[in-house]
Amino acid sequence: MNVRDILEAKGRNVITLKPEATLEEAMQVLAGRRIGAIVLTDDADGVAGIVSERDVVRVLGTIGVSALSESIGQMMTANVRTCTEDTTVNEAMEMMTTGRFRHLPVCQNGRLIGIISIGDVVKQRIEEVEREALQMREYIAAG
Repeated sequence: MNVRDILEAKGRNVITLKPEATLEEAMQVLAGRRIGAIVLTDDADGVAGIVSERDVVRVLGTIGVSALSESIGQMMTANVRTCTEDTTVNEAMEMMTTGRFRHLPVCQNGRLIGIISIGDVVKQRIEEVEREALQMREYIAAG
């Protein structure tokens, strides 16, 4: 199983903003879309950064409400790990666990084509384990 399988099941729609957007705009998008992260893109649809709920809490807790009018480009995570459609589910899980992040943008030829979350990865892995268990039961029953 790979990331392509996850994207085919959930879709490839990614909510994005430009780094020039304000923190307040980002918070409105996060809340309005009920998502945990927004990918920030450059003019070539490449990943410029990412802003997560954790980033918002960190900035507001450190700077306070005056940060709401600041650009998210100043507070984004700029060194974003990405994967490709060919990345295996286990590799994606390893990246997310090791890096301690919950959202992984998917890129092809430097362009953003999707995003997966740790929830997507866990769901895919559970389905795979259940499928393997069913096959094993059928094999044993066929004797």
